[in-house]
Amino acid sequence: MEGGYSQVKIFVTGGAGYIGSHVVKALGEQGHDVLVYDNLVTGNRWAVLYGSLVEADLADRKTLVEILRQFKPDAVMHFAASIVVPESVAHPVKYYFNNTACTAGLIKAMLECGVGKLIFSSTAAVYGTSGVPPIKETAPLAPINPYGTSKMMSEVILKDTALAHDDFRYVSLRYFNVAGADGQARIGQAYKEATHLITRALKTAKGEMERLDIYGTDYPTPDGTCIRDYIHVEDLAGAHALALDYLASGGASEVFNLGYGHGFSVREVVSAVRKITGIGFSVAEAGRREGDPPELVAANEKIKAVLGWKPLRDDLDHIIRTAWRWEMKLGGK
Repeated sequence: MEGGYSQVKIFVTGGAGYIGSHVVKALGEQGHDVLVYDNLVTGNRWAVLYGSLVEADLADRKTLVEILRQFKPDAVMHFAASIVVPESVAHPVKYYFNNTACTAGLIKAMLECGVGKLIFSSTAAVYGTSGVPPIKETAPLAPINPYGTSKMMSEVILKDTALAHDDFRYVSLRYFNVAGADGQARIGQAYKEATHLITRALKTAKGEMERLDIYGTDYPTPDGTCIRDYIHVEDLAGAHALALDYLASGGASEVFNLGYGHGFSVREVVSAVRKITGIGFSVAEAGRREGDPPELVAANEKIKAVLGWKPLRDDLDHIIRTAWRWEMKLGGK
């Protein structure tokens, strides 16, 4: 795993979820002392491969402060959040509470307990449809759904807190489309209702879904379908280790995109999944979904230059292959 800072104590919220568990695995492999704090609503106990797990909610302020004071972490990594865009539209208050209010509560608890370093799990959804690909960190923030807005508001809270408190610094990582799984198929996406394209395509190949719907085939792209920047979850985990090193060495608060800098269309993903699985599953064309930008691709020069991040798994076939091995194993979970 990337990163080379001496062993430290890391408090990880949402560390039993898909992305959090891969980061916990990577931190554990590097020898760090990890404490996972997760309510297990969408996370899984078996996904925590290293460290200890406290089953509790971020909204439980008494427990949060108590655990922070006992553990005395050197830094916090914050993954706990609700992440389904359509659900955020239907239940906005849930998202503003779980994502924004609970982030503010976590920061307040950190300040009270003398913990001054935070790595925040953000999203490309903060850009909405305003950015011209490849999207730079300086692009206007114009989210088009409560999920993106809840993350943007959390970033505002982080920025204002860092300005007000000299002993508080953060790194916000804006993820593009995270996919793939642990190379040994120990952990991966395990959501009850899959929303990611690659996972849905694989579940269709397995026969768990009748067909895969393609939403929109008339976009101004080479094949008419949306283009997205897919990043392997283990490359994403490596970026978190580098962000930890950066803050530990005195780096100032920063925001970075986290993607490969190029994308694949929906049809290209479908073709790759069919090739790797060897299964010609059913696909149906449907109308556009409101708010889907034609192309969402990260400009990643900043994270490469400042953190020294190097993508090691920039290969769509590899991403799908690791996800497929995990899907084939998932039935036993």
